[in-house]
Amino acid sequence: MSIKNQACIVGAYEHPTRKAPDKTVAQLHAECARGALEDAGLSLKDVDGYFCAGDAPGLGVLSMVDYMGLRPRHVDSTEMGGSSYIAHVSHAAQAIMAGKCNVALITLAGRPRSEASSGTQPRNFGPNVPESPFETPFGPVTINLYAVVAQRHMYEFGTTPEQLAWIKVAASHQAQHNPNAMLREVVTVEEVVNSPMIADPLHKLDCCVVSDGGGALIVARPEIARSLKRPIVNVLGAGEAPKGLNGGKLDLSYSGAVWAGQRAFAEAGIKPADIQYVSIYDSFTITVLMQIEDLGFCKKGEGGKFVADGNLISGVGKLPFNTDGGGLCNNHPANRGGITKVIEAVRQLRGEAHPAVQVKNCTLALAQGTGGRLGALHGSATLIMERI
Repeated sequence: MSIKNQACIVGAYEHPTRKAPDKTVAQLHAECARGALEDAGLSLKDVDGYFCAGDAPGLGVLSMVDYMGLRPRHVDSTEMGGSSYIAHVSHAAQAIMAGKCNVALITLAGRPRSEASSGTQPRNFGPNVPESPFETPFGPVTINLYAVVAQRHMYEFGTTPEQLAWIKVAASHQAQHNPNAMLREVVTVEEVVNSPMIADPLHKLDCCVVSDGGGALIVARPEIARSLKRPIVNVLGAGEAPKGLNGGKLDLSYSGAVWAGQRAFAEAGIKPADIQYVSIYDSFTITVLMQIEDLGFCKKGEGGKFVADGNLISGVGKLPFNTDGGGLCNNHPANRGGITKVIEAVRQLRGEAHPAVQVKNCTLALAQGTGGRLGALHGSATLIMERI
């Protein structure tokens, strides 16, 4: 069984706010839902499937279904951190294929900026979380667990801070065209490596923004997609993979994308060289470099050379990425940026990205998400889409 050609993304919406002290998380979810439905030309009455993750308040699916007045016959609250929403598109396609729903709504929202949450704060998940005895006594914060991955990559493959900096530079070149982006100023490699050190070797400008906001997607049956007045974005393939601590025998040289990406490409029946645009989860610059390697866009250890010299800048490089500015410059709502990766990929496939960064004749795009922490327990999800 395959979800290839069994479902389409017919609606996408990114909330324009980056700080929402006057809104609740539930309100942001609902506003994102309304935006995606309006984009698709549908209404709440058309929705019979609903998907959300751990960012949803209260009882999650139950609270949000009640708050928005939905009457779904299928719900899904899969929790995979920032990769949840890419997995949700796959799960929605599976549900549609199985006849469980016809129109699926996926929402994300959060207020980490208003609530002063960031990746520099320790997270204690408590003694009942199985990995806590192995991690919590050492007090790691999120950025520490990405910094050790960067250190290992530099040690093993000779990657340099300047090469990592090119990822931020590329993101800033894209973000300058996004009026909603938090950081719109184009930066240089020198500015990145000279910004304050946060966790060696990651500097301040190697880190993503912290923002409020959210986003939503609508996934529907192909016959419904054909009846709407929107370009059709077809789901071609998807893959999911967890990567655990392996009893302390953790290899930091690769991420779960090595499995998720392989599964997505196999289902789609294409190879990395066929992809014209990528949305890569960019919590930190090292996150992008690792996933580009693990997805097969270059060989392991060659990511530093691959991302250098503007190779990720739309219209300049051979692999345009995150043309909205990504999490590094634009938006990282709820500290879970997976849904924004799908939203920008949809824009590219529709030809609706900013003209300065729109990939010419874009028909194949990939969205990649990471949930959890790259240097420890994390999940990976890959989604391949096609304009038809």
